[in-house]
Amino acid sequence: MFSMAVITDEVSQNLDVAIKLAVAFDLEGVEIRSVWDKPPQALNETDIDQIRGKTEEAGLKIFGVAAPFFKCDIDSDEAYRDHLEILRKCIHVAQVFGTPLVRVFAFWKQTPLEAYWDKIIDRYQEPIRMAEGEGMIFGLENEHTTMIRTGLETRRIIDALGSPVVKPLWDPGNEVCTDDGEPPYPDGYNHIKQDMYHMHIKDAVKDGPDGPECVSMGEGDIDYRGHFSDLIESGYDGCVSLETHWRPKTEQIRKDLLNRPGGSEFSELGEEASRICLQNTLAMLKDLGVER
Repeated sequence: MFSMAVITDEVSQNLDVAIKLAVAFDLEGVEIRSVWDKPPQALNETDIDQIRGKTEEAGLKIFGVAAPFFKCDIDSDEAYRDHLEILRKCIHVAQVFGTPLVRVFAFWKQTPLEAYWDKIIDRYQEPIRMAEGEGMIFGLENEHTTMIRTGLETRRIIDALGSPVVKPLWDPGNEVCTDDGEPPYPDGYNHIKQDMYHMHIKDAVKDGPDGPECVSMGEGDIDYRGHFSDLIESGYDGCVSLETHWRPKTEQIRKDLLNRPGGSEFSELGEEASRICLQNTLAMLKDLGVER
């Protein structure tokens, strides 16, 4: 059976609040993105020790570091150097937390993808050497604002990179938000099912009032009941991590914050939203015979 977690800043910038929610829903752990208004690469040693201590005291595992690595312009050498330093810092944070997983991306979207294909592969060679040397795993997330947006594109780039340290971090909600994506389940998922290392869950609709938008878990276009059933039947034993991305009010999170999540404005109303999404998720699992 898979473990469940929540990305902390989807609940609050206050780690104690996020931990309290995770414990209340009997989650196995959390995933770290921004804490106390600091992204992971900005955490100092005191911050890191406090996060580790608080989660251990609560009996929670840290399942990964949700780094912003390679959310940048692929053509900028300066951004490339800056992001290698971000990666070094996030690898250190992950190692202290006792997790091998650092979430990564594939650069801000440029078209056509084929024109940048070789450059993506080239830009990833040094990061892969770093990960291999440090015993880390890169969870490459399909993200609709980047050049690798779908399950199919994730499969292609991971196969092309050809390194065992690069694994799919599957986000069905992001596939919904692409303009030419497949149904996330089963189509998009089937491309990466064989070696999916980690999963983010959020629900979304493709045809919202202003285009694709996130909604509460179970109320969007994704067949999560079918998806969860597949995870259970296939024996997936990794982590499913809630990335809420929805708020229980008329006005939703601004798109610029969704593209670069983190900080107090992003986390506003996150506790209430995440509570609702976890309730809905656990209800779906209960319907499938899973009690937590």
